[in-house]
Amino acid sequence: MSTITYVTKQTLDQMIEELNVLKSSGRAEIARAIAEAREKGDLKENAEYDAAKEAQGHHEARIAILDAAIINSRIIDISTIDTSKVTILSKVKMENMGNKKSIEYQIVSENEADLKLGKISVSSPIGKGLLGKKVGEVAEIETPGGILKFKVKGISV
Repeated sequence: MSTITYVTKQTLDQMIEELNVLKSSGRAEIARAIAEAREKGDLKENAEYDAAKEAQGHHEARIAILDAAIINSRIIDISTIDTSKVTILSKVKMENMGNKKSIEYQIVSENEADLKLGKISVSSPIGKGLLGKKVGEVAEIETPGGILKFKVKGISV
């Protein structure tokens, strides 16, 4: 059973573009690699052929994953986001109550998550813990390292 994923139009466009590349030139490259390996003789002991077939399997799996993600994606219009509470696509300024450090994260879908860019998944422990919180509220989030407390300082888009 697939779940609905909420994404921005930009992310959906990127997923569609990647899928188109994988289906066209990506498949053609894999087919060429298999043909080249096949020309090298006995397929039973041909490591290049085995590697090319394995790459083809990974390639087709990525296509299937992207197909499903695109089908189950719903575009969120950033202009309609309610900034009175934390929702998907909210940028949340918060303070770690343990070490008093301030951090800012944007809550995004699993497909968009990138910690280096300050984007965390809505399904991550911190993302789940922040959903629905308002400015001034404290989110208690259970992590493998223990319970973390974050005070919401600001919400924007």
